[in-house]
Amino acid sequence: MRVAPSSTATVPTEQDRVALAEIELCGELIIAASSADGERLSADRIDEVLRVAAEREAHDGRGR
Repeated sequence: MRVAPSSTATVPTEQDRVALAEIELCGELIIAASSADGERLSADRIDEVLRVAAEREAHDGRGR
């Protein structure tokens, strides 16, 4: 197995962090969908899984 020299290792960029967060959220949606009773997740359930309300509250609290 070949390992990259440590000099080429980089600190995660903001794009890396965003991509990892998106991957995590997709995983959470997949888990929620696999345990759902129906064929689809409701919009409310999707918002719950993606923590839309919590994010909105956090954003509104900071902006005012």
